[in-house]
Amino acid sequence: MLVDPKHPFFRPLWVRVLCVLLPLLWAAFEAAGGAFFWAILFGAAGIYLFAALFLGRGDGG
Repeated sequence: MLVDPKHPFFRPLWVRVLCVLLPLLWAAFEAAGGAFFWAILFGAAGIYLFAALFLGRGDGG
């Protein structure tokens, strides 16, 4: 598991939202600049964080 959603750091909602939004916003920035490799990489990180922190699927199942 890369992200432990039960860690006290992720308890506040604003921290979880920020951890998801920042990589997704950076992916949009990279895509706008034409760096699609980095856009896909940061987009995947944002999607993974959303699944781990909000859907409880960070453990692969």
